[in-house]
Amino acid sequence: MSKAFVRESLAGEPASEGEEDDEEGAGVARLPVGTKNYMTVDGYATLRAEFEQLVKVERPSIVQVVSWAAGNGDRSENGDYIYGKKRLREIDRRIRFLSKRLDSAVVVNPAAQDNREQVFFAATVVVCDEEGCEATYKIVGIDEASPGAGLISWISPLARALLKAREGDAVRFDSPGGARELEVIEIRYE
Repeated sequence: MSKAFVRESLAGEPASEGEEDDEEGAGVARLPVGTKNYMTVDGYATLRAEFEQLVKVERPSIVQVVSWAAGNGDRSENGDYIYGKKRLREIDRRIRFLSKRLDSAVVVNPAAQDNREQVFFAATVVVCDEEGCEATYKIVGIDEASPGAGLISWISPLARALLKAREGDAVRFDSPGGARELEVIEIRYE
């Protein structure tokens, strides 16, 4: 059998249960095995809005274009048909991915956090490094992460180091530039 017809992981082993063809490629973070898909209320709403946009607006529009193009005769040289079908496959893949992520989501409302003296999921944390530079991070789900905007995934090394810390605590973690130490200045749940 051709290797093209066999789904294998990079190590040459058969694909595991968590590996799926519709995982949007290598750029999508995967949940660690046995963990829940935590999301903030805003993150869930963003993914839900994208899902609704694809299902109710984009997909019907592309289906209409493909249907029109199919009626124009020879499909082998029909650009509208070929590219429409390609875009339809991309949309369907994204819809499947979003559907699975939304179905498995555990939505966490930071306003409902009882223990506000420790860092937990959805906390906004102000930290200070060795040079005295302050930075603010919010611990979010893997689908919401945007490190440049201060939104860090709860599975990142920094977030794992910050979890359960209190104001005034010093936390150590391994960054790409080596071991670092940060002091927790403030914890907020917004």
